[in-house]
Amino acid sequence: MDPQELQLKLIDLESDLTERKSSLSNPDRVRQAICAYANDLPDHRKPGVIFIGANDDGSCAGLNVTDELLLQLSHMRDDGKIQPFPSITVEKNVINKCEMVVIVVTPSLAPPIRLDGVTWIRVGPRRAIATPEEEKILSERRRSRDLPFDLQPVPSATVEELDLGLFEREYLPLAIAPQVLEQNTRSTKDKLKALRFLTPEEQPTVLGILVIGKEIQDYIPGAYVQFLRLEGMKLTDPIRDQKMIAGPLRELLMRIDDVLEANNSINTSITSERVEIRRPEYPLAALQQLVRNAILHRTYEGTNSPVRIYWFSDRIEIHSPGGPFGQVTKENFGQPGVTDYRNPHLAEAMRVLGYVQRFGYGIQIAKKLLEENGNPPPIFDVERNFILVTVRKQ
Repeated sequence: MDPQELQLKLIDLESDLTERKSSLSNPDRVRQAICAYANDLPDHRKPGVIFIGANDDGSCAGLNVTDELLLQLSHMRDDGKIQPFPSITVEKNVINKCEMVVIVVTPSLAPPIRLDGVTWIRVGPRRAIATPEEEKILSERRRSRDLPFDLQPVPSATVEELDLGLFEREYLPLAIAPQVLEQNTRSTKDKLKALRFLTPEEQPTVLGILVIGKEIQDYIPGAYVQFLRLEGMKLTDPIRDQKMIAGPLRELLMRIDDVLEANNSINTSITSERVEIRRPEYPLAALQQLVRNAILHRTYEGTNSPVRIYWFSDRIEIHSPGGPFGQVTKENFGQPGVTDYRNPHLAEAMRVLGYVQRFGYGIQIAKKLLEENGNPPPIFDVERNFILVTVRKQ
């Protein structure tokens, strides 16, 4: 937005597309506003603007806008509290000689957007938790042609292909805040739509099949992990173990963790003080981060290739179909703060299930853990159609 437009929005006290905060004393109030503007219940189809450093009447609050403040506000996009990721810009501006932070929130193509499992909306001066009827309106507003692949409908699937017991028992209580669930009188189909497992036309989405599907490979053939343990350092060496690891998302991730742990040897050494030191060949948490990254960021579109884990005697190779996406390039891949999401709603599901705590930090965490364990740094081979990460033994 140009300076003149921002100035007009700042002084327009009647607009429901503008909020003003004198400071960041309550970050969750700002998150609620981001969530409400991303949901755009009134269907303005225009960005909402939040001024940090302005009083309710539009006057200057005298806020000192630091780089730390800008970084804190920018991280609200992908710190995991707001799901799925909203589209926002955060910039420092000087309006009428007053320093402010201007947050511009673009209406989401895939509402509802939630803050800690709660859907916030704004209509006129009111900001509140959405009612079931209002959430239904937001769910029905999605249009598949505008959405990422993980929200595309699976044409040949029906609701019967989804494990509704698994959904009600395991996923729903983790995805929706308890106080909202207590007041929830919607049908199971409406709940599935609200969490993007069904389209408004009641067709299962790719996300629904991946997370709670009964026969996932019938619809997404490459949605599994191929594990191969070899006795030597070449693919032609004898095979020690091989597995096809598949299932609904949570089961898939649990089974992968079990396989990684079962194959990870522990090295024992004795110091001069006769103290026994035990170190794994590979830090388990680092392998988990890298494999989960491969599952999350892979492409499920236009390929039947699985994620592949090849465990050699001297290294592990993790192959992920699909190259870098969005703002991630071959040149900046793995750099701190550089991340984008081919499957943003699958990312949300992995966070809900507890397999992602901090978005955008998986590679950095893995590097740190490998270094602490005495392993060489991971090597990334980034190409247009695949990403290969190689981790070598301690």
